[in-house]
Amino acid sequence: MRLRPSIFIPALLALACLPQAAAAATPSAMTYQVLSKLKLGGAGGWDYLSFDAPRHHLFVSRGDRVLVIDVDQHKQVGTIADTQGVHGIAIAADLHHGFTSNGKNASVTVFDLDSLKTVATITGTGEKPDAILYDSASHHVLTFNGKSGNASVIDPAKNAVIATIALPGKPEFAVSDGAGRVYANIEDKSELVQIDSTSNKLLQTWPLAPCESPSGLAIDAKHHRLFSVCDNQKMAVVDADNGHLVTTVAIGDGPDAVVFDDATSMVYSSNGASGTITAVHEDAPDHYRVTANIPTQPSARTLALDPRTHRLYLSAAQWSATKQANGRPSMVPDSFSILTVGQH
Repeated sequence: MRLRPSIFIPALLALACLPQAAAAATPSAMTYQVLSKLKLGGAGGWDYLSFDAPRHHLFVSRGDRVLVIDVDQHKQVGTIADTQGVHGIAIAADLHHGFTSNGKNASVTVFDLDSLKTVATITGTGEKPDAILYDSASHHVLTFNGKSGNASVIDPAKNAVIATIALPGKPEFAVSDGAGRVYANIEDKSELVQIDSTSNKLLQTWPLAPCESPSGLAIDAKHHRLFSVCDNQKMAVVDADNGHLVTTVAIGDGPDAVVFDDATSMVYSSNGASGTITAVHEDAPDHYRVTANIPTQPSARTLALDPRTHRLYLSAAQWSATKQANGRPSMVPDSFSILTVGQH
């Protein structure tokens, strides 16, 4: 059927306005800033954060313990103790359990999400477990072990390691698509691996060039896109089906985490050296644009997303002029805080 010009032209004009209207409706067009700082103090370093959306709890790794923050009350409500060298926290909502990767003693602490009490300790992972995730397709927990260069597969029903997956190098962060595939960055090789979570087999290894030393990883499961943030101030966007490099996006310096907000099609990279969050909008699965560089605080390199409020939470501390033996700056005592970033 041929459309009459009187109908077709107004329709075209309406369609032309849609991208602008959509852009105005996303957080990219809003003013995002640090809304609050929750000072927690205490000694110890930090790594990943994780968010339990149903309970509005933020889990914060803190050296030898995990701090539990109620974001609605804006206060600490619990501690998961004796998690030596903790890096990450995995949330298994259907099991009502959380899992921590304890890097110093190659173990995983299992805790109840409601009571926050420890219910088991699983030993026998690979050396220095770093990232940890719960895969809903296989109902397995996987730790990604930095020193031994492999992944340990845990059956939560048995609270035991049931398999080990050899990897081509040092794994960093990992994500699951919820449909039987797990992906992990290989930091020292600038690669990305794809794992079959049901058979516990390594399927593919893909290069991430020009990305260097990838750390944080996020996924848009609906559109099969992976987002790896890299030390050379780039974010690599990769097709999760075939490993094709879709594009790269400029981000800040010193990233260590990235999250994808499915409801708003926004990608957020936390850049600890720059003291910023790079906000990137997914206009389409193959098209991305930086919409803002949000000031946070130097040291704020890891973050978590509350999908309900679209707020971001970051761990941060003040640096002193002195340096540690490893060359890293020392932390000002009791300056550790949680930053809340959101729409003003």
